[in-house]
Amino acid sequence: VEIPGILSIAIFLPLISAVIVAVFLNGKTARGFALVASIVELVITGYIFIAHKQYDMSEKLTTWFPESFPVQYFLSIDGISAPLILLTGLLGIVSIFASWNVSERTKEHFMWLLALQGVVVGVFTSMDFLLFFLFWELELIPMFFLISIWGTGRKEYSAMKFLIFTILGSAFMLIGILVIFAGTGTFDMTKISEALPSSNLIMPVGILFLFMSIGFAVKLPVFPLHTWLPDAHTDAPTAASVMLAGVLLKMGGYGLLRVSAGMFPDQLEKYAWVLALLGVINIIYGAAITIRQTDLKRLIAYSSVSHMGFVLLGLSAMGGGITSLAMTGAALQMFTHGTITGLLFLTIGFIYERTHTRHIPDLGGLARRMPVFTVSFVVAGLASLGLPGTSGFVSEITIFLGAFPAFKLATIIAAFGVVLTAAYILWMIQRSMFGPERERFAQIGDATVVQVIPIGLLIVSIIGVGIYPAFVSNVFTEGIEVMLNMPGAN
Repeated sequence: VEIPGILSIAIFLPLISAVIVAVFLNGKTARGFALVASIVELVITGYIFIAHKQYDMSEKLTTWFPESFPVQYFLSIDGISAPLILLTGLLGIVSIFASWNVSERTKEHFMWLLALQGVVVGVFTSMDFLLFFLFWELELIPMFFLISIWGTGRKEYSAMKFLIFTILGSAFMLIGILVIFAGTGTFDMTKISEALPSSNLIMPVGILFLFMSIGFAVKLPVFPLHTWLPDAHTDAPTAASVMLAGVLLKMGGYGLLRVSAGMFPDQLEKYAWVLALLGVINIIYGAAITIRQTDLKRLIAYSSVSHMGFVLLGLSAMGGGITSLAMTGAALQMFTHGTITGLLFLTIGFIYERTHTRHIPDLGGLARRMPVFTVSFVVAGLASLGLPGTSGFVSEITIFLGAFPAFKLATIIAAFGVVLTAAYILWMIQRSMFGPERERFAQIGDATVVQVIPIGLLIVSIIGVGIYPAFVSNVFTEGIEVMLNMPGAN
């Protein structure tokens, strides 16, 4: 069945639900309503993921702005964004379950979570550059409040740091968007790659490419622009950590793929070695710092820096090698990292609710008391280090196979990063879950039903994609090949 306006529904259902929560509901009902809204949203995103090939889901309102200023309300979807929208729907539900026990200012918490979901879908579906930028910036607001109100530790500092870093990155991006508009006369992202080569730009195209990429690199995050991430993650509430790692970092990867690679393929090929180098630095540096962490959330935050390095390595292979394979690997890494890290943060959040500590040396011996959390922690950990049979393996091996012909040395060094990953993940699991039982954890209970559901959802997606990756990777490949064959792409 074709549903007209489905992309608008996917954006505005969570946004309108957020308004309803804020205006009409109180704590408990807000929670239930938010859950229902998220379930509907997951169904919608699932439908978009499955049906986007059969129907043209594009939507255009050209009369949105006066003629002199050609901004359109233009939404579309392809193989690159479809899986990311599905990921947003999946983690949206997970984040609602993760917040089930939030007791202070409950309704506001769910309002911001719903708003965040809608805005992120907006980022992934916008095909008008200014609309894209609007959603890109709007995403900051819910995240800022989620961290600064419901966080722990130095939450205001971390929220501000997140805000300032992202806004500085976005400033470069906005300049880039305006330069592109000045040169091509359009904000239509589907036309820009054709129009760019023949347009006269007011700055060298290399610098333009750099400006756009900086905006995305802050989000991904790329060393040395990554320092906001460990703070934001460590102090964020569980739901915000899940969304931050699961979806917001993917906005950076999506931007690099859609804009830096899609609109500036020549520049990407020229500077591919820089991307490969930065990717390797991310992987090794991220892993090396992760090994020294004793706070569970900080550890996973630094591991995200490491894992996002693989995305850079995959993108760098556009300059040579098996292009679409490595890029599919990069896109797949974004998807799988979302589910795996989402599960890690979710489990850590639940364990923290029970034990009130995230300090690894203080934990230990929890396996007997918490079999469900232990299973979920072990599954997520093994997926994170790339165990065959989990989705983490598929994405990393795809990147290695695709990038090796282009950058042999970088790929070999990156493979050592996997060894480091195995070291810190196994160390973390061993120290926090196994070992002798602790006296003070004697009375601790295991997962409730509300906690088993999101854990189950994520485990199924991790193992499902691990066993049958084509379900997601074929969609990505198709989108990437369309993009690589676009006029003006080579």
